[in-house]
Amino acid sequence: MKARILFACIAAALTLLVGSPAQAAPAGTPAERAREIATALTKDPLYIDAAYKTALPANLRADVAKKAKALPYPTYTIILPLTPSDEFQGQESNVLTLVMDALQKPGLYVVVDGGSRFPWYDTKDLPQVSEEKLDASRERALDDEGYDAGPTEVVARMYELLAQPGIPSTSPRPTSSGSADPHDSSESGGHGWTVAVSIVGGLVVLIGLGLVIGRRRGGSAPRREQTFRIPPHVAATVAAERRRKLTQDTNAELTTLGSQLAALPTTAGPGLVRQQAALDDHAAASKVLDSAAPDLVDLVGAMVLLDKGRREYDAAVAIAAGRRADAVPDLCAFNPLHGRATERPTKVESDGTTLTLPLCNDCRQALKRGTAPASLPGKAGPYWYEDSLWARTFFGTTGEDLSTAISRGELHR
Repeated sequence: MKARILFACIAAALTLLVGSPAQAAPAGTPAERAREIATALTKDPLYIDAAYKTALPANLRADVAKKAKALPYPTYTIILPLTPSDEFQGQESNVLTLVMDALQKPGLYVVVDGGSRFPWYDTKDLPQVSEEKLDASRERALDDEGYDAGPTEVVARMYELLAQPGIPSTSPRPTSSGSADPHDSSESGGHGWTVAVSIVGGLVVLIGLGLVIGRRRGGSAPRREQTFRIPPHVAATVAAERRRKLTQDTNAELTTLGSQLAALPTTAGPGLVRQQAALDDHAAASKVLDSAAPDLVDLVGAMVLLDKGRREYDAAVAIAAGRRADAVPDLCAFNPLHGRATERPTKVESDGTTLTLPLCNDCRQALKRGTAPASLPGKAGPYWYEDSLWARTFFGTTGEDLSTAISRGELHR
């Protein structure tokens, strides 16, 4: 059963690697972020950051909640991504200290970096449980769960052990040499040698039988080893970090391009047209980023607008200097995060409709093979399944000007 659950988790998580899940915007200061988590804990003692909710199935979350509720004292569980650049400087101890100060309630506080399986804990006014039992329960939980266990599985096992009487012992670990036989001595060396020979002989017979059976069954198919799969909590961490980096880079480019446009002297003719286009693209990108809780597709849309604005700005600068503006390809229409299109725009036909789209090499080759390209994910599959400005225009590559459409209020109509 556990294997089937884990397989389902991993299958869902692989989709997350293409894009990234929605993530709550940073609250600001460490204290503000801690208060945000504390407020959530008053409503639900299990806090899971938005970056991981889609990667953790409901049955695993329910298991943690059930086993925490069975404890005879309040328990607060926090699962969130931690990176050196976040409000807590990537330190579980900072999360515990600040959240406990913000919540001001007695109980057991447990925090897990969603990309790890190692739970950190602290207590506030909790004499019912000893430090010895807490530490032993955590160590036993880590021993009992496999290396690929997710954070909720380890925490649920830890709570299960805490509910039991006594101090849990660590799981027995196999040794390479095995236990010594108390009856073994130098005088019994001949007997030991006989046993060893018998074991080896038995293994030879078993191997021979296996080869015979293999030949009778065909024996041509090699044994398939279990393929490596990225655990869901790791996939969610990667997705959250990619989204954070994209947000950071897009906002930085918005500031940089805005400053450069402000310093660009007004020109005439074709240079003025390019300059005005760059200003319009910059204003549209700013509007997208200022919209309420932009999702991943919106965030990529702002990136596309800034990329177009950058190209228009470079063209205006070149024209003002008497140079010819360089032709720069658009970003990949199926997923702008893939980078720029290669070769000529590709004709894409579907249900009697033909589109000419700029595509990266991987997406173009996927179409040639008759397989689906690795699309930017939306809320229910590829982003173009949605009725949005980005889907209707394939991020502005079908002819409609994005900045003009946004100025008309078509971003979220």
